[in-house]
Amino acid sequence: MISTAKKTTHLASHEQLNILLIDENVQRAESIVTALGNSRYKVSHLACTQAGLLKQVDEIQPDIIVIDIESPNRDMLESLHTISHYNPKPVVMFSSQQDTETINLSVQSGVSAYVVGDIDPERVKPILDAAVARFKAFHKLKNELDDTKHQLESRKSIDLAKRLLMKTNKMSEEQAFHSMRKTAMDTGQKLSLIHISEPTRPY
Repeated sequence: MISTAKKTTHLASHEQLNILLIDENVQRAESIVTALGNSRYKVSHLACTQAGLLKQVDEIQPDIIVIDIESPNRDMLESLHTISHYNPKPVVMFSSQQDTETINLSVQSGVSAYVVGDIDPERVKPILDAAVARFKAFHKLKNELDDTKHQLESRKSIDLAKRLLMKTNKMSEEQAFHSMRKTAMDTGQKLSLIHISEPTRPY
C-alpha cells in the first residue's frame, strides 16, 4: 500500500528520470523505449493496465508515470488521485477518450498531460518535457501558496496572543510583543506557537 506520508518530488533538469509505463501493447511499448534511448528518460518498468497502480508505484518509485489506455476507469482515476495527494509525480495519459468529462476528471486526478490518440514514439519525449515542466511549475506555485497560508495563520496567531496579553495584563502592544518574544526565546519555540490562555472569569 502506498505510503500516506507526503513526499516532495524533485525533478532536476539534468538527472535521469525513471518511467513506469502502463501499456497492454508490448510492441508499442518497446518502440517507446527505443525512441527514448538517447534521452534522460528511461522506462524502468512496464506493466499492464490490470496491474494495481498503487502497488506498482509504491514498489518501483518511478519519477514519471506514462499510461496508454482506451479509457481510464474509476479505479485508475482514484489511484492517480491518491498518488497526486501523497506522492505526486508527472503523469502522462494517452487515451482514445476525448469527451470533456473524462479529460477533466483525469486532470483533477493528477494527470499532467492528457493526449488524445495513440502514442507516437517520436512525440513522446517533447510530451514528457512539457509534462515535467508543467508539473514543476504547478508544484512551485502550490508550495508558494502553502507558505503564504502558513505565514497568514502564524500572523493571526501572534495577533490573537498579543491582544490577549494586552487585555489581561494591561500591556501596550509593544510590551505584549516583547513579552511574547522573550517567552519564545526562553522556551525555544516559534513566536506563532506561544500559547496565551485567556483567564477564567469568576462566577
